[in-house]
Amino acid sequence: MVVDQSAALPRWTPGEEPPALTPQALRRAVHQVRSPAHVIQEESTGRVGIGFGGRIDPHNASSQFRHITTLPGLYPEWLGDRGFGEIHGARFPYVGGAMANGIASPEMVVALARAGMMGFLGTAGLSLDEIRDYVTATRSELDGTGLPWGANLIHSPQKPELEMATVDTFFELGVTTASASAFMDLTPAVVRFAATGLRRLHDGTIERRHRLFAKISRPEVAEKFMRPAPDRLLQSLVESNQLTKQEAALAAEVPVAEDLTVESDSGGHTDNRPLSALFPVISRLRDRIQREQNYRRPIRLGAAGGLGTPSAVAAAFSLGAAFVVTGSINQACVEAAQSEAVKEMLADAAFSDVVMAPAGDMFEMGVEVQVLQRGTMFPSRAKKLYDVYSRYDGIEQIPDEVRRQLEDQIFRDDIDAIWQKTRSYFQKNDPDEARRAEEDPKHRLALVCRWYLGLSSKWPLEGNESRRLDYQVWMGPAQGAFNDWVEGSFLEEPAQRQVAQVGLNLMEAAAIITRAQQFRTYGAAVPAEAFDVAPRCLATR
Repeated sequence: MVVDQSAALPRWTPGEEPPALTPQALRRAVHQVRSPAHVIQEESTGRVGIGFGGRIDPHNASSQFRHITTLPGLYPEWLGDRGFGEIHGARFPYVGGAMANGIASPEMVVALARAGMMGFLGTAGLSLDEIRDYVTATRSELDGTGLPWGANLIHSPQKPELEMATVDTFFELGVTTASASAFMDLTPAVVRFAATGLRRLHDGTIERRHRLFAKISRPEVAEKFMRPAPDRLLQSLVESNQLTKQEAALAAEVPVAEDLTVESDSGGHTDNRPLSALFPVISRLRDRIQREQNYRRPIRLGAAGGLGTPSAVAAAFSLGAAFVVTGSINQACVEAAQSEAVKEMLADAAFSDVVMAPAGDMFEMGVEVQVLQRGTMFPSRAKKLYDVYSRYDGIEQIPDEVRRQLEDQIFRDDIDAIWQKTRSYFQKNDPDEARRAEEDPKHRLALVCRWYLGLSSKWPLEGNESRRLDYQVWMGPAQGAFNDWVEGSFLEEPAQRQVAQVGLNLMEAAAIITRAQQFRTYGAAVPAEAFDVAPRCLATR
């Protein structure tokens, strides 16, 4: 037998503002996200509504409204883990991801920091001198402000010395936060960055000088970053005088990274996993490791991939994300170091206009990246090159007809001429690679294919119109979803897409959607259109 306890509820008496009971009124009420709200029930009809102000009186039997509960105001700043902002100095649990080849520019990182968010410089693919320029430009704007920012440390399995040189550059320039991306295993460079400067405070806690955000999409990789660094790596760093014995000892007590970004279906390197399936797996793994290791500080999990709409952002926080990371949608913003032609292409893309294509940095391994398909023939041409590489053991073995097709349609040059250019480049920048290619015809073919794959990501940055059909533009489905959301709003035009406005609107609307769902759980008939929150111009400071 079900007992109706509603009669025992206290009563609520409206103030100047009548309660919201109709669909239209409920939709308006949901947008008053920062105001405390009463969930009330009209006694005569049983309708559940929302009231603001008024008076709660347990003894006022004449009131026609029962008081169910009161919800405090909800701020976008509160959607994630409050500890994220406290540790990193960010107002919002929102991060602009590092887009390689410098696309995530100093202007972008500075704009995010000044709006209370955090950004990472897209230093992957840049030379050490270019990294120096990017970091110096960022520091000139943000030094002394206490605002957070960082730079990208990309895994370079074929060039471990480049990883270490990047870390050396970070130390030289005072970069204290890094986003470690595309790592499949721990390397000396990433462990060195995380462990350098560790020290024990008087209360026994271990203070970190450098903070690492590890971008992961697989549990086996996540576990490596969640646990302390292996003894073999720590000892080798001590022996090479890249860590002190004290730093190595402390590193054995803390995770390599205290912030991990769980990356689902995204642009560039991706495993195409849905966030709703991936995040709970990583979250349970985190909880188990924390219990085993008995860490004094929690490991925070952020969410990335597919976050192009407020609903997606709200869903990520509802999964337990401490912070969210956006990427694809920032590439079309005014601060992105990307050509205007590509920004227009991105702004026209639908969420389905993506496809997987061979990656230039891990071509021989068969690794793929997710790229824009609409308006470019790069995906099909890159797959053709990988097919040729898989079929033949050297340039000399390619049939004449296939070779002519490659030279006319893809390379636009004689393959032998391209090899000479490639050979000269590697003789200057990586002599070992050049020698290996001279001795191995298969590797020589790979380098010629990578010539196209490498330049195809540079041509869009330059806005090279003669190579427009060869543009390699990294993009995930979030970009198309974002375009659909902002259609008809001030953010529809790329010229209006300031990265801070994008971030603030996503967070604001995600808070409203979270609020709408809260009211629904208490029985309010919040209409579906209340979950569709249009962008509006927001104050960025």
